[in-house]
Amino acid sequence: MKFYQIKRRRPSTIRKLSITAWLIIITAIISLLVFILTFISEDYINYFALRPASIMSGQYLWALITHMFVHGGLAHLAINMFVLFSLGDLCERIIGRKRFLWFYLLSGLLAGILSVILAHYFGTAGLGERIFGSPDVYMVGASGAIFAISGLYVMLLQRLKFMIIFLPFFSLPAYIMIPLVLFGVWLVTVLSGLPIGNVAHFGGFLVGITYGLYLRKKYKNKVQMLQQMFR
Repeated sequence: MKFYQIKRRRPSTIRKLSITAWLIIITAIISLLVFILTFISEDYINYFALRPASIMSGQYLWALITHMFVHGGLAHLAINMFVLFSLGDLCERIIGRKRFLWFYLLSGLLAGILSVILAHYFGTAGLGERIFGSPDVYMVGASGAIFAISGLYVMLLQRLKFMIIFLPFFSLPAYIMIPLVLFGVWLVTVLSGLPIGNVAHFGGFLVGITYGLYLRKKYKNKVQMLQQMFR
């Protein structure tokens, strides 16, 4: 694990942009492309969005990856990319560019797999559908990977202050704010029936927690030094 530091270099043209920036650019381009394609024909959504029923029948398996680069509207895209911009750069500098990229992609993949499994077995009707999502509803968005980054902060920088994007007038430490948002949104979704991918959020969060535990054990001294910097 790389130790967080600000180091001035003369990067090549490609390396001038962080992995976080590249992810935002690529996600924005793909999302806008899908907006256009689905305007032409709604059938195109099958090639990009994650539909649990399709995955369980062996169709459009690549959507386990592509779904995290597609969003359900400009507001959804803007909010997720703003949060990724806010959280990603520091995380990338802590664990390194390559490790961050693989962490992001694998988190989104595992969050998607968990969503598919739980929706297939428990989301067929009633309360189960509200809690775990419907197997016939399309899932899109980078939230699973973003919650993984948040989960990593909970383990590595518990006292780093977080704010809610719509409530910027107060902040709480990561170990309080992230679970509060996670389960608060899930509760609102269950009560209102809004189609939000809470299982993906939770799955990504678990990936971040698990990876954070691994880093804390393997790089104990470095993590302690890092925590001293972000009290």
